[in-house]
Amino acid sequence: MGADVPDQYFRTVLTSPVIMEADVTTSGSVLPVRRFAYPWRGTVGNIVFFGVCAVAGLAVLVMLLAVIAQLAFESHPSIKAYGVSFFTSSTWDPVAEEFGALPFIYGTLVSSFLALVIAVPLSLGAAVFLVEIARGWLRSILSFLVEALAAVPSVVYGVWGIFVLVPWLHEHVATPLADTFGETIPLVAPPAVGPSLLSAGVILAIMVTPIITSVARDVLLAIPRSQREAAFALGSTRWEAIRTVVGTARWGIFGVVILGLGRALGETMAVTMVIGNDPSIHTSILQPAYTLASVIANEFTEATTPLYVSALIEIGLVLLLTTLVVNILARLLVWSIARRYRP
Repeated sequence: MGADVPDQYFRTVLTSPVIMEADVTTSGSVLPVRRFAYPWRGTVGNIVFFGVCAVAGLAVLVMLLAVIAQLAFESHPSIKAYGVSFFTSSTWDPVAEEFGALPFIYGTLVSSFLALVIAVPLSLGAAVFLVEIARGWLRSILSFLVEALAAVPSVVYGVWGIFVLVPWLHEHVATPLADTFGETIPLVAPPAVGPSLLSAGVILAIMVTPIITSVARDVLLAIPRSQREAAFALGSTRWEAIRTVVGTARWGIFGVVILGLGRALGETMAVTMVIGNDPSIHTSILQPAYTLASVIANEFTEATTPLYVSALIEIGLVLLLTTLVVNILARLLVWSIARRYRP
């Protein structure tokens, strides 16, 4: 091969910081290949690059652990004073320094559950429509609108909820439900109040629907086209083929639902503005309630004693750990579906 390489090539090796190696193509001709004459330059660059990336990645983990450790440290007086009873007591009396988080846990769970009951069917239907039915410009426009709704600040939803949603629900939904079924169904027992668990659940459903729709669409798109073609080849109708695809992606969709739950659990401003902020446990969803995030937003500036502050910080710790676990579980389920059908 050396006889086929011109002398100019060897002179380039000796004089240039970038040398040329001979590469034989399939036709037998020799092509020069560029590489660094000083390999240590690339090595140093790689070390610096990977070092910066590793520091950035570890910084996120360190910050998260630091936040958890600080919250745990600051909430230690409350943990020591109340122990497990903090989660089982329904008394919240800052004057007597008696704190129990059960009403806030109840309000958070019930409002989030109501949101999922409303949002999941709507979101799943919208995702199936975007992936399996909509085509061309219609799919692009609807996808853009869904993602735009997910970017709307929560305080905007809250203001709209106060002036539009709450009065409408009270007049057209809550009052008729209380008058018609209130005597037989405790879940809608009177009195029907405007700011209530129902209002919080509806506003949360509106907020999490774009998120669930967007991620569920990505999960369905991760299912290979061959799944649909195989269903049609076996004589399935379009509905049966769609049902097959949704069944294949069921664990990913379940992860999306849990992701929406994590979003609902941590929502603060919009829920605070429409839930009524009553630290009591009511069976009826037509009456006001309180959530973990709402009590922190409303009362942290009013906390005047160390134990009061510590109790609020403990609520923040519980909320952080809950949403963290829920989001990790959701991401793992979505990742498992994407990994299984990755080409």
